[in-house]
Amino acid sequence: MTKLRLLPSIEHLRQRDAIRSLTTDYGPKATLATLRTVVESLRQEISNSDQPQPDDREQAAIIIEQRTALKLASAFKPSLTSVINATGVIVHTNLGRAPLAANIAQHVAGLAGNYTNLEYSLTTGQRGSRHIHSAHLLTHLTGAPAALVVNNNAAAVMLTLAALAKGREVIVSRGELVEIGGGFRIPDIMRQSGTQLREVGTTNKTRVADFAAAINDRTALILVVHPSNFRIEGFTEKPNLTDLVTLGKRFNIPIVEDLGSGNLLPLSKETIDDPSVRTSISAGVSVCCFSGDKLLGGPQAGIIIGHEDLLKQLSRHPLMRVLRVDKLTLSALEATLLEYASGRASATVPVVRMIQTTVEEIEVRATALAGSLLENQYLKVDTITGTSTVGGGSAPGSSLPTRLVRLRPRQGSVTKLEARLRSLQPPIVSRIENDGVLLDLRTVMPEHDKQLTTLLSDLD
Repeated sequence: MTKLRLLPSIEHLRQRDAIRSLTTDYGPKATLATLRTVVESLRQEISNSDQPQPDDREQAAIIIEQRTALKLASAFKPSLTSVINATGVIVHTNLGRAPLAANIAQHVAGLAGNYTNLEYSLTTGQRGSRHIHSAHLLTHLTGAPAALVVNNNAAAVMLTLAALAKGREVIVSRGELVEIGGGFRIPDIMRQSGTQLREVGTTNKTRVADFAAAINDRTALILVVHPSNFRIEGFTEKPNLTDLVTLGKRFNIPIVEDLGSGNLLPLSKETIDDPSVRTSISAGVSVCCFSGDKLLGGPQAGIIIGHEDLLKQLSRHPLMRVLRVDKLTLSALEATLLEYASGRASATVPVVRMIQTTVEEIEVRATALAGSLLENQYLKVDTITGTSTVGGGSAPGSSLPTRLVRLRPRQGSVTKLEARLRSLQPPIVSRIENDGVLLDLRTVMPEHDKQLTTLLSDLD
């Protein structure tokens, strides 16, 4: 009990220079609440004779100041932070999907701190539309007559269904009733949009005749869903998109396609087997929806392109206001699309560049990294062959050959090593395979190689 008398009073602590400084930095309310928590914690420790005890009142005050400073710094530090993605998963959903190009990030930062002409016409001085800032580029790059942007692809699909088919039937192949990340399912989205699902075909086989047989006077549209996160192989059959468009025209029924990833470049099937947006538009689909932050390599957005009369219905729907994007998303999307329009995307958009990087280019970097760590007393390092994946529900089943840097601790487990890499600043996110922690430099920005080398060299 005598030791408890060493604890300074809260009022005394608040008058000390260190606590005054913390109050200036973090505000009186947060500082006082944290201070009380720390004092109570130290009180419990002193009551437990097994814990180290402060020798005098000054030492107790210093301990309280230090702990209060640490707790406040932790509480006021942003939880969202940049990481080094060494997993080899290019569009990593848990790591924020597509990273923006450096020049695009700078462009967005420049607009973020200023007023913009988001909904203001500099020509007329009157109110304008936020949708013009990317629509002209989307129609140019895809060949579609019109374009809209909402906050993600699930929103794009839901808005399309609600605006064009509420209270009516939507025909979908049973094999395309997919579940995307987070447990969101196409039937659930359809239910929330107020449409009625009409399944046709079987899991592995659906024909045009199945769609034709399901059409009735309550049919609003046919929905085609790209199976972005799985692949069915073997005894399978699905209708050609052009044949479905022909069927739709015959019955005056729109064909809506949820493409998911949204590939704008003619990537070879040897590199990645995912349908391009322009191919869908050329086939004649009425409306096409896809993501902005997958293969496109831009910000999170749901992009809707298609017939102008149908997109006008979408733009006038009350959900459009709910799902609209802000100036930062539009600025990042427009800047990304400009890279495509100028022909620079293969070199400047990180996702595209990572997909097209050759295994030989990765091997040069992997060999250099491994070589710089050969003298490390904590790690055993070598390089092995492996594969990268596109990720993000893009190109299921596709993989890209790569060269991996394998790290193995001389003492301890690979699990502890992997966790230690995650504790660094910035954290290194890797994967465990082949009895080691694997680093795939395909998903590490080349400009981060030096930083990665320094972080690993400092491990001991």
